Amino acid sequence: MTGAFIAGGLFGAGLYLLIRMFIRPRANVLSTIARIDAGRSGYVSAATASAAGERVLGGVDRARETLGQRLEAEANARGWTFGRLRRDLAVMNQPFAAMLATKVFFALGALIFIPFILFLFAMLGFTPPGATPAVVTLAAMTFAFFLPDLALRQEAEARRRDFRHVVGSFLDLVAMNLAGGRGLPEALMTASTIGDHWAMARIRQALANARLIGITPWDAMARLGEDLGVEELRDLASALALAGDEGAKIRASLLARAASLRRKELADVEGKAGERSQSMLVAQLVMCAAFMLFLGYPAGAAILGS
Repeated sequence: MTGAFIAGGLFGAGLYLLIRMFIRPRANVLSTIARIDAGRSGYVSAATASAAGERVLGGVDRARETLGQRLEAEANARGWTFGRLRRDLAVMNQPFAAMLATKVFFALGALIFIPFILFLFAMLGFTPPGATPAVVTLAAMTFAFFLPDLALRQEAEARRRDFRHVVGSFLDLVAMNLAGGRGLPEALMTASTIGDHWAMARIRQALANARLIGITPWDAMARLGEDLGVEELRDLASALALAGDEGAKIRASLLARAASLRRKELADVEGKAGERSQSMLVAQLVMCAAFMLFLGYPAGAAILGS
């Protein structure tokens, strides 16, 4: 009886979500603001745009795109921000709708795969007791739903470390332009035009958008740091806003910040190297212990057997 109730509840929840997916949510202030923010923070390179335009979407891609748009509209209408997820996606330059659809597809895949495996076990005579199949299925669906977040978080942290490295080089370039007699806004824009790295392109786009919408360059960099979750960029924007056009003082501050970023990056690299050295030491100790156990097992077995 308990299994029947759980199965009926799962079926009803799935039916409700299916019907809800085909109902277009009513537009409100939250959804409109979220759509404007998504358009402001997005960045698509020319190569990516042309590749996306030339690609022909298949059935699965089209279904994922449609489902993702509906889920994003529903989340915006209800005011769900997903701040951490949006920042990670902004760093990876991936759309929020596609990520939501991927998470749902992973959960549905677990909903189909786990009962099939349990059915095979039941055919072999291993029947789980009570509500175990429902609990295992729900746990697998939950894990599958959050699995893309774990992979995305690791990739986003790697990209943020790369971005911080570029920020250090960017500060040196800005200081050099200030030493050449340029003003701070012009020095920021000129420094951002050197290099085609993705991080430099994001900074360049943010500064170009600042001119179009009428905000200061440091406000644009603060917004970029907020969108990407890069604390160093927001701190830099605060320092630039306080410094203004003070010439040599801001140059010294920028050079000091660049040196601080490099020292922090070097400390992180040394810390990771130490962690890997400790991991290798533990692995070697485990291998030695296993080898000693392998050598001593015959003698111990013979002594205990006698």
